[in-house]
Amino acid sequence: MSRLLVTGASGMLGRAVAARLVADGHDVRTLQRSASRVAGAHDIGGSITDAGCVRSALRDRDAVVHLAAKVTITGPLAQFEEVNVGGTRLLLDEARAAGVARFVHVSTPSVAHHGRSLTGAGAGPADPGHARGSYARTKATAELLALAADDPAGLRVIAVRPHIVWGPGDTQLVGRIVDRARSGRLPVLGDGAALIDTTYVDNAVDALVAALDADVAAYGSPYVVTNGEPRPVVELLAGICAASGVPVPRRHVPAGLARAAGSVLDVAWRTFPLAGEPPLTRFVAEQLSTAHWFDQRRTRDALGWTPLVGLDEGLERLAGWTARQAPAVAP
Repeated sequence: MSRLLVTGASGMLGRAVAARLVADGHDVRTLQRSASRVAGAHDIGGSITDAGCVRSALRDRDAVVHLAAKVTITGPLAQFEEVNVGGTRLLLDEARAAGVARFVHVSTPSVAHHGRSLTGAGAGPADPGHARGSYARTKATAELLALAADDPAGLRVIAVRPHIVWGPGDTQLVGRIVDRARSGRLPVLGDGAALIDTTYVDNAVDALVAALDADVAAYGSPYVVTNGEPRPVVELLAGICAASGVPVPRRHVPAGLARAAGSVLDVAWRTFPLAGEPPLTRFVAEQLSTAHWFDQRRTRDALGWTPLVGLDEGLERLAGWTARQAPAVAP
């Protein structure tokens, strides 16, 4: 049994990772602003930017899985920097001081995405200067900090980049798709033929657990994790919508027009005190109109991992979960 800290366990992926580690018999502590609701884990409420809180959370831990981050698509850059960069730096410093042996840094492929198509790509280097949007830029900086902290004689660090994680209860990808489809605000950009790979949540959990146990030779590097099943974006959107019981998108919008509109909305949301999220951003428009799928051979060899839940099975599980959420109809 290992003594583990999971940060960000109030989100879908973090909660699932913590629950899996508890089920595997580990002593699991979690750190996040709100309760993780993971049975068997010991919650510490607080921020990864609070030195005292981080120090307490790391006491007597053997390893860390770091998922906590600011993941919204808009917001002041300073907030992203405080949490994603400053919080990661603090966590690394305190982990070294506490004698933690292993640190799994959960990153994102967007740290190396420049807005162009990625077809069969590997885990290119994180590039804060060219990453798209505040989230991606600050996550790129955080990943560079994490990998620079890898020390063969001390704290070992590995970066894992799960790509577009989704599943039942997901409020990020699935939640946004459902909300926009239900209100008729989910167009297909361009012809919808761009191939995009995604990661079913159980597969992402398995990969992160595998990273904790990976051979030490795998540490010090980044790895992209996906299902390895690229599909046209129009097919992905239709599958998620159908499984979630909302209308499948039929309307097409030229990709160039969507990107231009996203750029304008980015400026508007940065300039004026507008509420909520913009209906579109340049980053989202690029993600929905360019191919991004990755060669998984290096990841699977290094982590000793393969995805067990295929895309179609994942959609079936999402449909079953959606059906169970529907209110019972009185006879």
